[in-house]
Amino acid sequence: MFDYIKHHRYAILSGVLLSCLVIFLQFSSHPDVKQLLSRFDGIFYDIRLRATLEYRRTTDQPIIIIDIDEKSLAAEGRWPWSRKKIADLVNNLANAGVAVVAFDILFSEPERNPVDEISAHFHANNIAMPPYLAEIKGALDADLILSKSITATDVVLALLFQDDNKISKGDLPASVITGSENVDFSKLIRVSFTNYESNINILQTQAAGSGFINSTPDQDGFIRKAALIAEHQGKFYPSLALEAVRLLTFTDTITLELVDIGNNVKQIAGIKWGNELIPTDAAGRVLIPFRGKRKSYPYISATDVLHNNIAAGILEGAVVFVGTSAVGLADLRATPVELSYPGVEVHANVFEGLLYPQILPRQPDWWEAALAIILVVLTIFCVLVFPAIGPMSLTITVILLMILTTWFNFWLWQIHHISLMITTSLLLIFLVGIYNLGLGFFKENSQRKMIKGIFDQYVPPAHIDKMLSDPNSVNLDGERKEMTVLFADIRSFTSISESLSASELKNLLNKYFNPITKSIFDHKGTIDKYVGDMVMAFWGAPLNDAEHAQNALNAALAMQEITAKLRDEFKQIGLPQIYVGIGLNTGEMSVGDMGSEYRRAYTVLGDAVNLGSRLESLTKFYGVECLVSASTKTHCPKHHFRFIDCVKVKGKNESITIFEPLTEQQLSAPSFKDEISAYKAAYQHYLSQNWQQAKKDFTALLNNYDERKIYQIYLLRISTLEQQTFAGKWDGVYTHMEK
Repeated sequence: MFDYIKHHRYAILSGVLLSCLVIFLQFSSHPDVKQLLSRFDGIFYDIRLRATLEYRRTTDQPIIIIDIDEKSLAAEGRWPWSRKKIADLVNNLANAGVAVVAFDILFSEPERNPVDEISAHFHANNIAMPPYLAEIKGALDADLILSKSITATDVVLALLFQDDNKISKGDLPASVITGSENVDFSKLIRVSFTNYESNINILQTQAAGSGFINSTPDQDGFIRKAALIAEHQGKFYPSLALEAVRLLTFTDTITLELVDIGNNVKQIAGIKWGNELIPTDAAGRVLIPFRGKRKSYPYISATDVLHNNIAAGILEGAVVFVGTSAVGLADLRATPVELSYPGVEVHANVFEGLLYPQILPRQPDWWEAALAIILVVLTIFCVLVFPAIGPMSLTITVILLMILTTWFNFWLWQIHHISLMITTSLLLIFLVGIYNLGLGFFKENSQRKMIKGIFDQYVPPAHIDKMLSDPNSVNLDGERKEMTVLFADIRSFTSISESLSASELKNLLNKYFNPITKSIFDHKGTIDKYVGDMVMAFWGAPLNDAEHAQNALNAALAMQEITAKLRDEFKQIGLPQIYVGIGLNTGEMSVGDMGSEYRRAYTVLGDAVNLGSRLESLTKFYGVECLVSASTKTHCPKHHFRFIDCVKVKGKNESITIFEPLTEQQLSAPSFKDEISAYKAAYQHYLSQNWQQAKKDFTALLNNYDERKIYQIYLLRISTLEQQTFAGKWDGVYTHMEK
């Protein structure tokens, strides 16, 4: 054993140091460290909870959600409803035999009595109020009606504690929690608030109980724990779920259980009613025993209760929580089981756990000692065993040990309902294992160099990085996805090339391609190929780009600006001025490594690619620098476009609508709006076969804007079309016979 330790002393020493670092992090009091570990533990907690939801025990107590859902809002009107309607709801629930009604709704403002409004009108106009109005005032008092109805059964009203408001609203009910007398609150951990919002007095005094509805999310915003008690000015108040349990069990008071942790400092250990003790954490919180995703409990639409459209006996003896799942009422919470989870159902889960404590997850007060023992055992095993085994065996051992640790954590959770942190246990195994896998790093590095050497010469750098992160992706299969393709071509390049020497032509192309390529890269594009003076690029691969169409359009507009600057530069140095045609199309394309065993290229294929090429060819026909398809236009809603034509390109039977993206210079022209308006009117006459008016409109447009070739095109078409007769409605589609 001594020789073994001596032989592996550096690996063992390093392993011990790494393990001590992890143990130090686990028990560190630094807030940033605690927050980071808490977030990771929250992720593991959520995974474990979701993985074991199907094994969650069911209970006998009927718990039902009365949901103010979209159906109810459509049937009864928008929220807030009149208290009379709420009173009808309570009365119907009471008549159906519910045991407790808990409202996840606050009634903090009185409802205006119509008699008061009429009286104010009479008073403002010096008119005596008729006596009969005073007589019917009580009958029309919705708050009074609701206050009478909530005495028909045990009703729990909501309280809302808060710190941001400087003024508390309403009166708090008497506290039903005892056991906090003579406690030094400056040394007691608890959930505490400085202000509150209560219900109006006429309702608050008639309710059988009240409970707060505040959630206590973790630092990542997820609700995993629920506070059962909250302190305000030295008094504790129960949560909505706890108060519902108190009423259901006919308990008068709830006792706060405190333990002495030394130096006259006390800590919350749990809450107790009757003979039932619910252990809590030091702040009086419990882990929520989620039954499942939303609607794990029976939901009944509030409008169905109002109209007695429910099965007989379904509410008999039930505890109902009245709340909302409607998106517009903003009572949805982020929970481990679902990101948009109704807040009212959180209370239902907590209530069930309090009523049946055997299903409550718990984190016992000895969890830190247990975790320390686990970390020490793992340290001894890892630092002594890992240095002695080879890379493959070590990899398998690390994986198996992490699986075993996770299984043990799940076993504690599933069988004993104990929640124990697992992040640092897995981190310790991983770090010590990684340190001992140095040779594996060298092997991976060699593999990365091999892949880079193979593909570096023919694929974009981003594609290489993607293949290095996932070597298994190196294949010829490719994938099909929505992307945007761009074709750009120098106009009249043949005549330009004939007028230049080889050296001058090379110089011109280099001066053109360098900034053009940079523009494509700057806008997250991938160069597919150069063919003579043509450049082809695409967006959306190898890296996903949600804004592929907008980025491609931005690149095209930048290329137009670059070409304009190059024309001035070329003129000064004696080179021909150049103009470009650019085509853009968005659609589904096949992208990947394609070719043969002798040569491959990372490229795109498909009808959408061919259409992009056709659009580039059409720019010369229409006398514009850039054309885009309707699909590209749809993906760029913030940009302005000019309608050009509805056409069928060669090789396609379906018609497409093409547009010219407008530059800032075009948009800022003083006559822009007038021209667009006149163009739309002319085209409508064209579609309506009103040839004379269309000819007149397009002639006027051509006279005012003679640089626009499109107006001349339409005039030429009209001269041919007006000699023809069309059967039925004409769609105005023009078929191009050439590419």
